[in-house]
Amino acid sequence: TASVPLEVARWDAPGEPVPAAEGIGAPHAPAQVGDAWGPAWGTTWFRLRGRVPAEWAGRTVEAVVDLGFDGAIPGFQCEGLVHLADGTVVKGLHPRNAWIPVGAPVTGDETVEFHVEAAANPVILDNAPFQPTGLGSGRGPEDRPLYELTRADLAVFERQVWELALDLEVTGGLMRELDTGDPRRWDLLRALGRTLDSLDLQDVPGTAERARAVLAPALRSPASPSAHRLSAVGHAHIDSAWLWPLRETVRKVARTSANVVTLMEDHPEFVFAMSQAQQWAWLKEHRPDVFGRVVQAAEAGRFVPVGGMWVESDTNMPGSEALARQFTFGKRFFRDELGVDTQEVWLPDSFGYSAALPQLVRLSGSRWFLTQKISWSQVNTFPHHTFWWEGLDGTRVFTHFPPVDTYNSELTGAELAHASRNFRDKGGSSRSLVPFGHGDGGGGPTREMLARAARLRDLEGSPTVQIEHPAEFFAKAHEEYTGAPVWLGELYLEFHRGTYTSQAATKQGNRRSEHLLREAELWAATAAVRAGAEYPYERLDGIWRTVLLNQFHDILPGSSIAWVHREAAQGYARVAGELEEIIAEAQSALAGGEGGEDGGGDGGGVVFNPTPHERDAIPALGALPREQVGDPGTAEATLTPAEDGPGSGHVLDNGLLTVRVDTRGLVTSVLDREAGREVLAPGQPGNLLQLHQDLPNQWDAWDVDEFYRNTTVDLTDSDSVEPLEAVEAAPGTAALRVTRTFGDSSVTQVISLDPGARRLDVETVVDWHEREKFLKAAFPLDVRAHESSSEIQFGHVRRPAHTNTSWDSARFEICAHRWVHVAEPGYGVAVVNDSTYGHDVTRDVRGDGGTTTTVRLSLLRAPRFPDPDTDQGEHRFRYALAPGAEIGDAVREGYRMNLPVREVPGRSAVEPLVAVGDPGVVVESVKLADDRSGDVVVRLYEARGGRARTSVSTGFPVCGVRAVNLLEEDYEEAPELLSVTAPSQPDGRGPGLVTVSLRPFQILTLRLER
Repeated sequence: TASVPLEVARWDAPGEPVPAAEGIGAPHAPAQVGDAWGPAWGTTWFRLRGRVPAEWAGRTVEAVVDLGFDGAIPGFQCEGLVHLADGTVVKGLHPRNAWIPVGAPVTGDETVEFHVEAAANPVILDNAPFQPTGLGSGRGPEDRPLYELTRADLAVFERQVWELALDLEVTGGLMRELDTGDPRRWDLLRALGRTLDSLDLQDVPGTAERARAVLAPALRSPASPSAHRLSAVGHAHIDSAWLWPLRETVRKVARTSANVVTLMEDHPEFVFAMSQAQQWAWLKEHRPDVFGRVVQAAEAGRFVPVGGMWVESDTNMPGSEALARQFTFGKRFFRDELGVDTQEVWLPDSFGYSAALPQLVRLSGSRWFLTQKISWSQVNTFPHHTFWWEGLDGTRVFTHFPPVDTYNSELTGAELAHASRNFRDKGGSSRSLVPFGHGDGGGGPTREMLARAARLRDLEGSPTVQIEHPAEFFAKAHEEYTGAPVWLGELYLEFHRGTYTSQAATKQGNRRSEHLLREAELWAATAAVRAGAEYPYERLDGIWRTVLLNQFHDILPGSSIAWVHREAAQGYARVAGELEEIIAEAQSALAGGEGGEDGGGDGGGVVFNPTPHERDAIPALGALPREQVGDPGTAEATLTPAEDGPGSGHVLDNGLLTVRVDTRGLVTSVLDREAGREVLAPGQPGNLLQLHQDLPNQWDAWDVDEFYRNTTVDLTDSDSVEPLEAVEAAPGTAALRVTRTFGDSSVTQVISLDPGARRLDVETVVDWHEREKFLKAAFPLDVRAHESSSEIQFGHVRRPAHTNTSWDSARFEICAHRWVHVAEPGYGVAVVNDSTYGHDVTRDVRGDGGTTTTVRLSLLRAPRFPDPDTDQGEHRFRYALAPGAEIGDAVREGYRMNLPVREVPGRSAVEPLVAVGDPGVVVESVKLADDRSGDVVVRLYEARGGRARTSVSTGFPVCGVRAVNLLEEDYEEAPELLSVTAPSQPDGRGPGLVTVSLRPFQILTLRLER
């Protein structure tokens, strides 16, 4: 009702954000409301000063600051963080949260001074969405301000007017959701009319309380006993990077957290959940004052850590060990910093959920799983909201999908009515969860949302609303609905399928980092045990945090702005350099250190095998001197002109496979000589590069729409096909180099066959300059397969290759890790890769009655939003065709392609720390225990999808072996080890032998006490 302007001054930070002390102490220039500010990604510090008029004594006064907000989009734009003159953080400023507390009540004549750190984040997902923009590449031109300071006032806050507005909104929202035949609707409508009649529009503050009294009876009528029950949890979904860089997420977290703890001071019932240990760690590092307030609220059970993961990661593409480490790093942070053992896995926005997750959730010590994203599926409606999710190995986890269908609820009548109507488990369960609050820079929950919740706690015609801890919801839902239905297998999102391919360099960086980390931990642990080397705990932890951060569900999937992916590439390069150093140091200590038979490193080399399978006589996870490394046992592969006559192409042969490549550089035949059968479908070339138009209806970097297949260009023209010179190919290898140009791009491929290999390798270099195109590599196989098997974390999943149902046809693009396998009884073929995740598998019956099953790798896309230059430039891929492969062969070839041997100077053989008797039981990681006890931790899993009983022998003295969880601790559900052979030495210490039994795809973590 009354306001006075604040005096405004400003300082524009010249570069990246500065500490608060620097921004507050900087030389400010006079400014005023109406001034433009903020080049893209810039920061302006506004100083606001004023005096409360004496006549306002006894009133509630607030500062109201509008930085130029667009109220239609609560996040995704400019934001501010308010400080006092001494640097104390007050709260954030956001489009629907633009007030700053001054006094309730004031005495009059108070002076106020606030400093606002205003961030000029550009609106990238604008009202005309998905238009290419260069704003995501970094700071824009300094002379192009994006925003205008619209208001900076001290104002009287009229509590009764505000309360009346909320009364009217809640009553009107509920009324509109009720059926016209429901008497309650008409009761509310008439009550609203009487309320408005009692209001004097010339004196709203003076008559608001009277009007509220008229409406009060309608808001006191209790809900039906059978009303749906909603557990409301405050939340602010903050993407760790997306349409803004990581450094801006650090500030978003601080603004939102400050808002939340300020709101909690006036609302003792308020409970807020924040996921992502990384974001808590940022808050601790960059805003320790806010973090201290948050910790106090967390200790009171009101500011609640959820998720138990380092970030809300993608779950399709992270590798086995990386996905496990998401839990170990996240859970440990919450334990160490807050004393909280999180129980709920909170992933509302990831793009589909791996069938490996339930087992990992339980092995991390968590009990429950929550997501909302499956409601985005385009074709099929998921049949449940509360259910048991059964994973790859048979582990089940109690799961909930909030039927409100948003993780940014405002607790409106429309949202709550939708939740009640939409809930698909009525009759079995009566409750659901609703996360409320503005996310992604919107500032989280508001006092208006809490006011709605209070009015809707027990209101006739509405679901009941109770603000509570998410664990309370899960416990109640679990107790009520123990007989919930079961969903088996992956939670496939029928949307955002392009994320398996977009931003290939980011995906390659992730894949390479994961495998380098495996090597670094393996050889560093081996060097610690064998040579007494120091284990690099701190370095490895720091590297893991970088890799885990970049697995966030808008970074690894390739759906962030260019700035984010540029920083990811820099991070991966830094990680690779560090890991190569760690590996080199450990291998040097092993190859020529104290454990060697000959000692020293002169006059030879030692070859290290990091794969979980023996390789050329080198034991799995061990090393041999070069002279002891076995040869493939066959003659060299040969490359000869085709016998069909001049110009007919070439033949590659190694005695196991005979491969024909025609003059166009297309593979026209792959003969498996041992099986006596042709692998490729008649008349259809393999390694065929195919180009598609790629213009999804929306969400460019995210989506591939099925109609992309309507236009296909086969890249059959070649510029050259020539034998690779002996100096360029590995010894004994037969190889051809094929070059092609198309559009504005070019591709060079080396097609090669190694001695003794049942695998045709293809190394591809693409200089990619297409726009809105999709590049695939096709292998049409003469195999009658009804399904494909794709490697995922700690196992594989089978997916239909047919389109019998809408669920089958919706999986037209699938995610796989290192291999895809198709088979008919007695014969299978694998397609293996070193950095590709997107694939598709289709089938057709030919005129001759045979079936062609086509496996295609998705190599490159070129979407233009949010990064208009996505994937432009040079890319390198390796993939291979493995004829006659069983699942175990596919597993072996996948590791082999991604983990090449290394040779270092020295002469010492390196005995593996552990050896497994069954090749179908795979050692995924070997490391030293995180508690720095020196114990060796070995994680292994059953990889073929069947039962396994095998021995695990240790190549070093042990005095104890036990099964532990992901956090390397004892746990109630730990499997019993079948037998532990006593050490042979009299002192009770010696190599151990453990016999274990594993169910299909079971993960087993062994802790070996040295």
